[in-house]
Amino acid sequence: MPRLALLQSQAFPSKEEAFAHHELLIRKAAADGAEIIATQELFLTPYFCTLEETERFDLADPIPNPFTDRLGRLAAELGVVIVSSLFEKRGPGLFHNTAAVHDADGTMLGIYRKSHIPQDPGFEEKFYFTPGDTDWPVWSTRFGRIGVLVCWDQWYPEAARLMALGGAEILLYPTAIGWLPSEKEELGEAQHCAWETVQRGHAVANGCFVAAINRVGTEGETEFWGQSFVVNPYGKVVARASTAAEEIVLHTIDLGEVEDFRRIWPFFRDRRIDAYGDLSRRWRS
Repeated sequence: MPRLALLQSQAFPSKEEAFAHHELLIRKAAADGAEIIATQELFLTPYFCTLEETERFDLADPIPNPFTDRLGRLAAELGVVIVSSLFEKRGPGLFHNTAAVHDADGTMLGIYRKSHIPQDPGFEEKFYFTPGDTDWPVWSTRFGRIGVLVCWDQWYPEAARLMALGGAEILLYPTAIGWLPSEKEELGEAQHCAWETVQRGHAVANGCFVAAINRVGTEGETEFWGQSFVVNPYGKVVARASTAAEEIVLHTIDLGEVEDFRRIWPFFRDRRIDAYGDLSRRWRS
């Protein structure tokens, strides 16, 4: 039964400071028995997508890079799986929001590039990120089969379904989501409710564990709402962090629950795969 750790943290002025701090968190989580450890979205940088400024592309690195090399050495030393979220420079003028997965022997199993890219006030991501083209990979790690999606991906049942169909037992969502001052009083509670509810639905519909790892603190006008959480295949929240504090959310996962749930609720068996062709169309009319 793997022990999962979600690193809910704040932003730091430099990538080196962010890495050093997260190394401490990773070591603490491992000391507390964690075997799969996941960072929030873009953990090495502040959330830079608040404004469209070309110099912010300088924050990106190719993958692999010295930070991913250090994550690999750390994973091997501690015998843990590490899921990290990074700003990738793929080529001239070509950038991605990318998650890397290191197995417990330090091997980088692969990357997932964020597929769904939002555009909203304070979340100017279409300016920075090219939609991902890595398909929907699922990795067999030492401690279970995991799929990794990133933030805005968490609203799309199709993405969760495809990773579950690939064998994922745990879906991880590195995240950076928060409230804007102009919206919080009227819509804040509803926004958070929608965010958590849709992911709980993914867990139920796919009979798997789901975990979202959010950041905390205020950056610019955005108040990141924390509340990283883990849900079981019934959609029950089994662990949740606070709204404002840095925390390591720990939860031991019984992967046997995935198989048991899928036998009782055979959604994969009863899917009408002959009838869903229109899902590949933008609109049905």
